[in-house]
Order: sequence, then structure tokens, then C-alpha cells
Amino acid sequence: MSTLAHPPRVVAVFRRDDLPRGTRPVTLALWRVADPGNVGTLLRAADAFGAGVALSDGCADPTGPKAVRASMGAVFRVPLSTFDEPAGRRVALVAHGGTPLPELEADGDIVLVLGAERDGLPADVLARCGEHVSIPQPGGGESLNVALAGAIALYELSKRGLD
Repeated sequence: MSTLAHPPRVVAVFRRDDLPRGTRPVTLALWRVADPGNVGTLLRAADAFGAGVALSDGCADPTGPKAVRASMGAVFRVPLSTFDEPAGRRVALVAHGGTPLPELEADGDIVLVLGAERDGLPADVLARCGEHVSIPQPGGGESLNVALAGAIALYELSKRGLD
């Protein structure tokens, strides 16, 4: 029943159709984020900051064991949607060259578009985003893990009262 060496003594059965569906004023739209740990961690961050999560084809299954474990139960609370479903301004979160995230105009519904771990966002997805933002990294790091970047972006927006 579990791949863990020391699993918890709790077993749960749920129906995928009973998971929350829909969107929120702030949504993380994940483009082919294939690592289940990253998907689960982004669900956990979305839960903490009151956001939704939209998944493209090629994303890890949010109900897979590793994603559920990383989400710490958030998969049962955060509304899920398809990648193109959320309405609002589409803002691509890119590693370099975007407007600094703290300068993003934070009005109306915002869909933060995050790319796959290795490849980022392809040109056609970037073209569908009206804005590109980057997280300032004064320490000179090459880039941030997608889950960390998504959590930082949600925190930045939460400081401005978007939720």
C-alpha cells in the first residue's frame, strides 16, 4: 500500500472527481512540470497563499503518491483546472530578462505561468503571456527550482493583498 519504509498507519480512499475544481483570482499555470515533488510542493504553496493551480498536458499527476505526499494534503483543498482554463492576465515567470517581480502591477486576476524544470517555457507559450517577470537574484544564482520560484512569486503577490 505504500512505498515508504515506515508508512503512516492511515489509509484513505478518494475519488478524483471529488477533488476541488475551478480557478481563483491568482493561479499558478504549470507548463509540463513533470516532477511530482514539484507539483505537490506548488500545490502546497498555492494552498498557503490562497491560489489555484492549472495543469498542462505533460504535468505530473497531482494524485500520484509523490505529489500527494509533497502537497501535505493541499491536493484535497486547492482547486485544479486545465492550463488554458483560468481567466486573467497571463504573466510568464522567466529565469532572466523579465520585469523584476516586485514591479509587477498587481491588479485583477493573475495567472502566473511557470515552465518545465529543464526547458522552461517554449516560445509559443511565452507569446501568449502579456508580461514576463523574473525574480531578482542578487546572489548571482543561475536559476531557481520551479517550486521555489512559484512559492516566492505567490508570496510577493500576497504582500500586496492579492488573494
